[in-house]
Amino acid sequence: MSETSNIVAQSYNSPPKYTEIQTGLPEDYQDIKTLGDLLAINYKLVGVKQQLRRNLISLIYSGKPKYPGIVGFEDDVIPALDRAILSCHDIFLVGQIGQAKTKIVETISKNLLSPIPVIKNSITNDCPMDLPENELVSLLDDKEPNNSSPKFYVSPESAAQIRDNKQETQIEWVEGKDRYKYVLATPDISVKDLVGYIDAVKVAKKGIEMYKIDSYSPGQLMQAKHGIFCIDELPVLDPRKQVSLLSVLQEGRFTTGSYPVIFEPKTSLFATANPIDYTHSGKVIEPLYDRLKSHIHTHYPKSIENEMLIILQEANISKSFIISPILKTLSTIIQKARKSHEINQERGVSVRIGIHGLELLVGESERTRALSHKILPVPRLSDMHCLDQVAKFELVERDDTIENREKIFHELIDESIQEICLEYLNDKDVTLLESIKQEFQGKTFQVSQKMIWKNGQTSYENQLENFKNLKYLVELKVEQIRSEQKSLIEKTTPYHIDSTSLIINETGESELRSVLTEIILEGLRWINPKILERKEVGYVSA
Repeated sequence: MSETSNIVAQSYNSPPKYTEIQTGLPEDYQDIKTLGDLLAINYKLVGVKQQLRRNLISLIYSGKPKYPGIVGFEDDVIPALDRAILSCHDIFLVGQIGQAKTKIVETISKNLLSPIPVIKNSITNDCPMDLPENELVSLLDDKEPNNSSPKFYVSPESAAQIRDNKQETQIEWVEGKDRYKYVLATPDISVKDLVGYIDAVKVAKKGIEMYKIDSYSPGQLMQAKHGIFCIDELPVLDPRKQVSLLSVLQEGRFTTGSYPVIFEPKTSLFATANPIDYTHSGKVIEPLYDRLKSHIHTHYPKSIENEMLIILQEANISKSFIISPILKTLSTIIQKARKSHEINQERGVSVRIGIHGLELLVGESERTRALSHKILPVPRLSDMHCLDQVAKFELVERDDTIENREKIFHELIDESIQEICLEYLNDKDVTLLESIKQEFQGKTFQVSQKMIWKNGQTSYENQLENFKNLKYLVELKVEQIRSEQKSLIEKTTPYHIDSTSLIINETGESELRSVLTEIILEGLRWINPKILERKEVGYVSA
């Protein structure tokens, strides 16, 4: 028995010499840089589904977040995910557009997969320990492996690295997020895209025999080796392409073309679908449908608060100040849209409408005042008209035209503004409101997107000097908003949501009052009995 054989046999057949800090991950893994280092510690590669399972168990024991950033699924979707992962299931996520299906899979890959060692620059995540003992010995001794039933263990390029560099073969630790392969099912996806193909360029340039493994270019499945393969909108794939996934689910392997080679991607498969396609007969072939062991149904946020948190989490609004009633108004619009009988609820009303809506509101506040006055953008009610641009839903009871969408959306916006503004007058002092009404006799309060708190004679601050009781009410509500901002920041913490945009700074101090002034003025229009009317020139006494 050669020295190489002894080293490999000792490593393969002895228990690990390391303490794990995560499933299969040595505590000093960053110091392990070569094949020889792996052999010296008797490294053992743990399969993907066991990584998911064991890392989930560790997080449950520790009480740490299992799926950080996933909001509003605590009572149903997350328990279902836990059960499926503990059972080592492949998972089918079913839900309408914008229900965080792919975000869930991304989060699982980042949080529940351990880093693994792969041969440097390998595109198929080749771990040296993928090789059977005798084949690794052959490569280290620079001999041709004796394959009676060939399997794809490592790519020809990785095998060449081992032959050339022996135990000094460089390895790198690849994170779970980098072993996540996302594929959007579109009509132009081919079977070759999924399972790989004979590369004519390799055949021509290298003079390789056509059916030698050296001519193989790996598809998406092999690029997801030791990771998660996520196929989005599975029913879009035609049946022939779905069949190519079936053997992976059934046997954990596949073959391609005329290769006499067996490929084992050693992956965990996730698929997603819209409920309309999911329930349509023939959209997913029955054997595949059956072998995706856990079917988990997602849903839209069930509360205004969760809608707000998701919008904050996903919107690109880092350089802005967002005040809770504006965010609440936007979230209310989306929730009302999901209950509207005039909107096609089968297609759904995505949370992305709210996410993109908040980004638009920030952009609108920049366009109209923040850039010209060199202040932080602070969205407010007078910016809400710009939301037409995100009215991305289908109508069912009227013709699905742009005009009809905008009309219905404006109705939802008006209803939501009315509802939120009245909330800030619920604890109204009747005497105070009557005194505000008297203040408005013969006076007008001008409101404009272009006005800011401190901006000359017509600024909100200067105008309020003529409305002492209105000013008093605005100041009363400032403290309420401070409390709401603090509470919202606390709610973002468990989900690791960036709350920078909620922090009241110098610009926020003044513009907070601008936002409140508009909210209170609008609320006084809707209160019963009505206090104010809104005219072209501004707000006047009713």
